[in-house]
Amino acid sequence: MVFRGAAAAAVYVLDEQGGRLRLSEAVEENPGDGAGFPVSYPTSGRSAVAEACRTRRPVWSAAAEAGAAAVIGPRTPAADVPADTARRSGREWLGAAPLAAGEELLGCLVVKDPGADGVEAERRGFLELYADQVAARMESESPGAEAGAAGPPPGPESGGPGLDLGRLGSFTLAPATGRIEADRQALDLLGLAQEDFDGRLETVLAQTDPEDLPALMSVLEPRAGRSGGQDLEFRIRRPGGGLRWLRLRSRVLADDSGSPRRLLGVIAEASRLRPTGDEVSRVQRLSVALAASMTVRDVSRAVVSALRDPLGADSVVLAELHAGRLVVTDMEPQEGPAVWGTWRSQWHSEWPDASPGDVPTLEDVLRQGRTRLWASSADLEPGLAGIGPGGFAVLPLPADGRMAGVCLLGWDDQHEFAAEERALLTAAAGLIGQALVRARAHDAEHEFTAMLQSSLLPRTLPVLPGCTAVARYLPATTGLAVGGDWYDVIPVSDRSVALVIGDVQGHSAEAAAIMGQIRTAIRAYAVEGHPPDVVMSHANRLLVGLDTEAFATCCYLALDVEEGEAWVVRAGHPQPVLRGPDGGTQEIESEGGPPLGVIADADFPMTNLGVAPGTVLALFTDGLVESSKLPLDDGVRRVRRALAAADPADADRTADDLIGTTERREDDVALLLLRYDGLPVRPRRASWSVWRLPDAVMHARRFTARALRSWHEARETDAILLVVSELVTNAMTHTRGEVHLHLTLAGERLRVAVSDSSPRAPVKPAGLDWEATGGRGIFLVEAVCAAWGSVPLSGGKQVWGEIELAPEQDTAGARQESRR
Repeated sequence: MVFRGAAAAAVYVLDEQGGRLRLSEAVEENPGDGAGFPVSYPTSGRSAVAEACRTRRPVWSAAAEAGAAAVIGPRTPAADVPADTARRSGREWLGAAPLAAGEELLGCLVVKDPGADGVEAERRGFLELYADQVAARMESESPGAEAGAAGPPPGPESGGPGLDLGRLGSFTLAPATGRIEADRQALDLLGLAQEDFDGRLETVLAQTDPEDLPALMSVLEPRAGRSGGQDLEFRIRRPGGGLRWLRLRSRVLADDSGSPRRLLGVIAEASRLRPTGDEVSRVQRLSVALAASMTVRDVSRAVVSALRDPLGADSVVLAELHAGRLVVTDMEPQEGPAVWGTWRSQWHSEWPDASPGDVPTLEDVLRQGRTRLWASSADLEPGLAGIGPGGFAVLPLPADGRMAGVCLLGWDDQHEFAAEERALLTAAAGLIGQALVRARAHDAEHEFTAMLQSSLLPRTLPVLPGCTAVARYLPATTGLAVGGDWYDVIPVSDRSVALVIGDVQGHSAEAAAIMGQIRTAIRAYAVEGHPPDVVMSHANRLLVGLDTEAFATCCYLALDVEEGEAWVVRAGHPQPVLRGPDGGTQEIESEGGPPLGVIADADFPMTNLGVAPGTVLALFTDGLVESSKLPLDDGVRRVRRALAAADPADADRTADDLIGTTERREDDVALLLLRYDGLPVRPRRASWSVWRLPDAVMHARRFTARALRSWHEARETDAILLVVSELVTNAMTHTRGEVHLHLTLAGERLRVAVSDSSPRAPVKPAGLDWEATGGRGIFLVEAVCAAWGSVPLSGGKQVWGEIELAPEQDTAGARQESRR
């Protein structure tokens, strides 16, 4: 093997005693030029080779003369050698990179670089990439590899055959242009002829097996800000048929702005390094489990269960790199290691998390993008020390040109890492990284759609007189979670409530937006006081005018809580289901119209229904009663059975029982339940049309006094008459048309309401002076009433005020006190 652009290269291996590095293989670009290598180096010597082995870092050193390789100086770390320094000096440079399997030293790769070319960043990067590939090959060729020992392979010094490094090739890629420069060895491995290669990235990708193409593209198309290296094993199609496994180790060189300037790659034959059949089956099982995992939590559980028992690991920790922090997503055992160190001090969720900078070992693994193995984690920082005292592995999880997180595996007893096991971990890391990124995107989408859906649905339901309403909503479990199902509970007046449920066609952001518009429009039409059929007609015309192909089904039920009388209007929606006080259930046979948005002039007939106290009304969307495996009639019968068996006294439990009838949901589900209890005391009401006469206010006061006497109500009479005077005066003075006065006595509150034909609500003056002749009426109403307000009505408005009445016993006591 000749190092890319070097004059000579050699591999040294550690002898059995560990005291010397012995020459195993050497090759020269121009044999006979005197660029030889010593047969051995002491590991404790002053050479650059010995220093690289001791520090586990590449070292470049200027040689005093071509053959003086045993003792060299001065020595400089590879990252600190300026390219132009060597050019000016005219001396030859020697580079040494340690060959290691985890923390175990296997040997050293040594190259000689002519001074005329200098020691550029590209050359330094290639040295480390070649060293990685050679170390992986040495580990697999080791006699003890099957047993997990990574001892030195035989070489010339031992009298055995030389080290079989296989074929290695290198290339450089300019990400901006997609141009590749590759040596002959790399092209041979890729199945390309050097004379026919056009230097295009697309030509290399065309040789790749389609299943491995996304992973390879994520490495060869680095994003801005990505640095460090990545490992990947992939398959290429042989010219004569069949597949060949290659191992790629790459490194990105960035410019001053952080953008990828150049990608360096070294590829090697990896067919002999592939996992055995047992390991392959484990990877396949992991792949199947990850394919079925939707959320980050699902992926985490699949990884823990797929790796812990097959590998015999005592601890498995999966941490996702999210928002600049490593957040543990799952671990076994659940209580975690005995010592978490910096992780435990910064919990932001149910699992521990930490900044990568607080755990330098993990930060280094993420930067290098390489699997790291340790004989023990005891000597590492406190955040990792307790995870694997008998063996410790850290897997970086690459995906889409970045790192998605890390997976930590620990063994309590001594554990030896076989080459096949390391290949298994490398293959699993790529699968896990891709699954984590996919699951994070799914979770983000689910969070967004849940937030959008919740913002379009009522946050809470109002407290209603004489009845209790509860609602449930469940998104679909397939496809985009946001849908067009909605519900609403609208207090129309003090005696009437409207229940609305509907479903816009489709599952998309457009369906959700249309749903929000229709829900808002129906609420506005209902509060204006329109009858149910008019509300539905207005909503239908609105949807037709939105210029959309979407349509919606809807069911509108208006209930008079005093009389127990309901009116039902449907627009292509499933029939509501009623549970009577005796426990019997039935569908409400109501005549319906077409879905909203189909026919502009459609009619929506009303169906009258009597409702007795103890009745439960259930309105729902088709997702509750229909699916590809459940016919509509069977679904309705299932809902009726569940409603009949439920306890109507617990409305929330009843709703949960009904929702529990759904399994895997192809459609979203909305459910609205109302239990009608009736009013313990029916309010007393009186209404009068105010004549437009000069003394109209006097007649309104007389009518009010007669009504109070007929109800035997003498409490707060003066306050009530004052509110009547002010509200009637305002209506007669500032509006035209009919004016109506409504009195309602309900328990300890009396409501005075005056309706007129003007839509303008009364405005409270910002301030008054002593000379003002009007504007004090609203201040008086506000001072006397416990509450007051204005609501729109069809073609006008209603201004109301409520007066609290003292309890009867307090009034009787006051009368006795006045007599005394």
